[in-house]
Amino acid sequence: MNASRFPGFAFAEAIQLARSCLLDLLQQSLPSQLNRHVLALASVLLHASAVEAKVTVSVEAGSVLRRGIPITFTPPGLGPWELVSDRGIRLPVQVDAAGAAWFFMTDVLEAGAMATFELRRPGLPSGAPHWVHATLQPGHVRVDVRGREAFTYRTLPTELPEGRPDLTPIFRRGGYLHPVLTPNGRVVTDDYPANHKHHHGIWFAWTRVDFEGRKTDFWNMGDGKGTVEFVDLDRVWGGPVHGGFQSRHRQVDLTSGTRRVAMDETWTVRAFDLGDDARVRLFDLVVTNTCASDVPVGLPKYRYGGIGVRGHARWNDASQMGFLNSEGRTDRSKGDNAETVGNWAVMHGPLTDGMPGGIAIMGHPGNARSPQPQRIHPTEPFLCLAPQQAGDLKLSPGRPLVSRYRFVTFDGAPDPVLLKRLWLDYSDPPRVTVTTDR
Repeated sequence: MNASRFPGFAFAEAIQLARSCLLDLLQQSLPSQLNRHVLALASVLLHASAVEAKVTVSVEAGSVLRRGIPITFTPPGLGPWELVSDRGIRLPVQVDAAGAAWFFMTDVLEAGAMATFELRRPGLPSGAPHWVHATLQPGHVRVDVRGREAFTYRTLPTELPEGRPDLTPIFRRGGYLHPVLTPNGRVVTDDYPANHKHHHGIWFAWTRVDFEGRKTDFWNMGDGKGTVEFVDLDRVWGGPVHGGFQSRHRQVDLTSGTRRVAMDETWTVRAFDLGDDARVRLFDLVVTNTCASDVPVGLPKYRYGGIGVRGHARWNDASQMGFLNSEGRTDRSKGDNAETVGNWAVMHGPLTDGMPGGIAIMGHPGNARSPQPQRIHPTEPFLCLAPQQAGDLKLSPGRPLVSRYRFVTFDGAPDPVLLKRLWLDYSDPPRVTVTTDR
């Protein structure tokens, strides 16, 4: 407990402890007839002192309307917690491994408005139901939201699809997401497509790379210059607000005749519960690249590399897939040379059952070269946010490169108004203030 940051809350915790100890002492030492009167008085006095410390969480909408979004803040110590609105609505709070608290704000908050909540200990010992589950199984982690699969993370290298003589063992890899599904359970990604065998659902790799004086490539595995490997899972979790995993990868250079690890990589993936009637599914991916040694890694200008998304196999027919980005661009012919740039981009179209759906990717404004160029393939369902299109990058020892993304899956046609609002929630979240009154 950091008493200097939250003195009122530390005081309240101390009062509660003193109350418990004093009541135990009084029960043991006072005659029974006097006992109940003194106990009652002591309890009232100590409770009155404790409630002097009230922790309030205030959420300011800012300049835009907020509706049904995950919000994070720094709580005064470890949980469990819950928030109680001025209308008595109780919201579960989930504290993550880094100490950040998350909750899902169900109400609409108009632009310029503020909502206030009281932060309390949960009223029920069992806590809120866990709506997001991450289950570790052989070779993968499956993440479910409200009983439906949201996505699966592949740990170990996956088996090659049967009946594909074009695939050789060099193409096997792990450390990616597939399948990724819409709220109604429709798959929107593909794996090992015949026209780009190294594409895998949602994956991450750098393409044009300078390392130890050699040119290598971690993206195009079939060339044998480099690869990306899954290393280990650090943790898997679920909860009432979010669930996910943290894992480690490495990007390995194969051009010197011996295996040389150029970069270490960490993935943190978090899926959110948005309620029973959610129109979309949200999950965040944070990729952290660090130099594996004291040798810097150069990332020269190139047309693709970084985060990749491979859309549904049905969209290999170019007439079946649509593209849209935050700037209203729908032309797929200008995906190179930083000609297509935006805050978010979406691929959409009919899925296996013929019903429409899609997937959007949003790049955080703190990412390198933000807003990042968008490499959209002219005829295939492939999308990459490619900072190297905008110029050279360099990864230096001791200076991690952090890339943050939010993904949105949906059924039906894309809603540009909704996507803009979700982007603003991500890029410019509501301001949260925690205060303690005594």
